[in-house]
Amino acid sequence: MPRRARRDEPTGYLSPAPPRVLAHRGLALDAPENTLLAFLHAVNVGATHIETDVHGSADGIAMVSHDPDLRRLIGRDVKVSQLTAAELRRVPLGTGQGYCSLADALDAFPETRFNIDVKSADAVAGTIKAVRDARATDRVLIGSFSTGRRLAVVGELPGVATSISAGGALPAAHAARVGAMRLLRRVLADVDAVQLPVKVAGASIVTERAIRSFHEAGVEVHIWTIDDPADMVRLLDAGVDGIVTDRADLAVPLVAERHGTR
Repeated sequence: MPRRARRDEPTGYLSPAPPRVLAHRGLALDAPENTLLAFLHAVNVGATHIETDVHGSADGIAMVSHDPDLRRLIGRDVKVSQLTAAELRRVPLGTGQGYCSLADALDAFPETRFNIDVKSADAVAGTIKAVRDARATDRVLIGSFSTGRRLAVVGELPGVATSISAGGALPAAHAARVGAMRLLRRVLADVDAVQLPVKVAGASIVTERAIRSFHEAGVEVHIWTIDDPADMVRLLDAGVDGIVTDRADLAVPLVAERHGTR
């Protein structure tokens, strides 16, 4: 595997300088989550980064969807993998939106950076193809709860940014909290960011020592999912590099006011 880019040689995804706002599934106040309209709303309030998820369709296309099925969104007991991309695009999610493919999103927002959570094995090949076809390697970050899925995609997209998977989260969080730098660097050797909740295994990772340790190991720290402005301020004060939020409309102006990013 090629050497990972570090904080002193940022990839296109890790620019401009932090802190950054990652719009979680877009901005879904007046649009269904993870749709082109939700992404448009996020971009319109100034979000430069969008966090999204992909599953594979019946015809092997990486489709933007958090869930493996349609039950939560429209009450249909059918899996994303059972429908073709064309059929998924026709599913009525509301406000004129259907499911979109990753390729659709990358094409519709060519200046936007995408944080892609590869949710299923059947999305691996489609994700690689979509990123390659869009020539978007320098503006995406590949993540997954599964280390195997993540590495399968990263291995085919040399130089792409990536974040730690679930298997590395606990040892990384522990090592950062206690300042075990040799262990931390080993766990984080192939990643550019850690994207974690405020607490891992019941213990906060948002401490001065933990944040400093992550930064010394050469990775950014992104915390999810933060919707309360007071919590955003606390995290920014602690030194986190990114806030994953459902409320990009609140987070973008807050970051801009505090850090002069507008």
